[in-house]
Amino acid sequence: MASFLLRRLADGLLVLLGVALTVFGLFAVLPGDPAALLAGQRTDEATRAAIRADLGLDKPLPEQLGRYLNDLAPVSVHADTPANRARYGYVRLLGVGNGRALVLKAPYLRRSFQSQRPVLVILLDHLPGTAVLALAALALAAVVGIGLGVVAALRPYGWLDQTLLATSVLGISVPSFVAAIFIALTLGFYWAPWTGLPLTGQLVEIDPFTGPHVVWRNLVLPALALGIRPLAVITQLTRSSLLDVLRQDYIRTARAKGLSTRQVVVRHALRNALNPVITAVSGWLASLLAGAFFIEYIFNWKGLGAVTLRAVENLDFPVVMGATLFVAGLFVVVNILVDVLYAALDPRVKLA
Repeated sequence: MASFLLRRLADGLLVLLGVALTVFGLFAVLPGDPAALLAGQRTDEATRAAIRADLGLDKPLPEQLGRYLNDLAPVSVHADTPANRARYGYVRLLGVGNGRALVLKAPYLRRSFQSQRPVLVILLDHLPGTAVLALAALALAAVVGIGLGVVAALRPYGWLDQTLLATSVLGISVPSFVAAIFIALTLGFYWAPWTGLPLTGQLVEIDPFTGPHVVWRNLVLPALALGIRPLAVITQLTRSSLLDVLRQDYIRTARAKGLSTRQVVVRHALRNALNPVITAVSGWLASLLAGAFFIEYIFNWKGLGAVTLRAVENLDFPVVMGATLFVAGLFVVVNILVDVLYAALDPRVKLA
């Protein structure tokens, strides 16, 4: 187990390095000047040059990349000054000469170009909105998808089964942002008088008289739009897995003992059929966190997606890089947990 975790963590660090290099390369070729956006188009070149120097954008690209990776690395080399101690919060390990030291610290995501707030603080402020949206979509997909999969498996090849299969294929094929636009227009705009669901809104709204309060109905449309694709996948996976289990000899034995269909399905078949489904549900969580970006933009939902897209528009490199690395890190951690969970559920699987 320990060797497996260490190997997967090493693979995860390589993934994060690849993500950092990719995002840095994309920003290097993007048109636009962050200094011009910060200073305004009417300022002189000297002011823009001073802003570039303050942000470290006047250095050659390899040096900028090296400095950023050095900030991200938990073990790195920095000038041992009071300002750096306050900025990085590091623990000094040993001196390496010229006033520099090898230090141990948390990965430093820098500060936003636009607001000068720490990127980690910005991400943590917006994470709850995305997490609630992703968990709601996942819960909807799991409950409804497993239920529809069981219904389809109990009546295979009938009209209901064929209808559910065709609908699930459509749900898998349609991109989430296209489904989001359709849902927003139909349920949140044209049919709003009957559904009572708003087109946009936040989970927590502030009333001038009663203060902040949770508005759950604002969560319905974005969660539905985000959960359509995993719902379709879970429906097909549950149906396929349950059909395989229902053909097993021990199911025939249970039926021969006089157990009802409900008892056979709930006590015996469904428990074994849900192993691959649970793995899929666990793996979808990180995907939903990433997929929520465009859903948040369409429904004006306050989360990581909204702040990241706004940072892209403003060429706010530290926020974009921080958000991308944050989501990539979640993918790595969730994938490791899924492997461990699958091995715990199925004793035939060994973590080698």
